[in-house]
Amino acid sequence: MVTSGRSGRARPARGRDAVALLRADHQQVKQWFAQFKKTSDAARQNALARDICHALRLHTTIEEEIFYPAFLAATQDKDIHHEAEVEHHGAKELLAEIEHSTASDDYFRAKVNVLGEMIKHHVKEEEKPGGMFSEARKAKMDLIALGERLAERKSQLESQEQAA
Repeated sequence: MVTSGRSGRARPARGRDAVALLRADHQQVKQWFAQFKKTSDAARQNALARDICHALRLHTTIEEEIFYPAFLAATQDKDIHHEAEVEHHGAKELLAEIEHSTASDDYFRAKVNVLGEMIKHHVKEEEKPGGMFSEARKAKMDLIALGERLAERKSQLESQEQAA
C-alpha cells in the first residue's frame, strides 16, 4: 500500500506520520459507533462494542505511552496534554464497564452511546485548529519517526493479545 506525503511523492504506508495514524484510528472507531447506533441486533451490538473497546484500548495505550509524552516534551503545553489524559481516564472507566457487560444488560446501549459522545469530543479537541495534532505539527515533531513507533507498539500490543 502506498500513500502520498505532503510533497506529493509516493511513500510506503508504513512511513505514515503519527497524526495520520491516530486520525485513521479515530475514523475507524467513528464508523463503528455509527454502525452501533443503527443496529438493534444484540449479536451485532456485542461485536461492535468489542471492536470499539479493543481499538480504543490500543489507541489510548499508544497515545499515552508514546505520543502524549513526545507532545509534552516538544510543546510544554500542559493544558492540552492534561485534558487529553483526563479524557482518556474517563473513557477507560466506561470501557471497562462495557467490556464486562453485553447487549442484554439494561445500560449497555446507553454506555456505548455515552462513550461515543466522549470520544467524539476528545477527537474534536485533538483534531481542531490549535488542538494537539496541529500543535504537534507546529512544534516540528518528527511525526514520521513517531508514527513508526506508534505502529510498532500497536502491532506489539496486538500480538500480545493474540498470544494471551
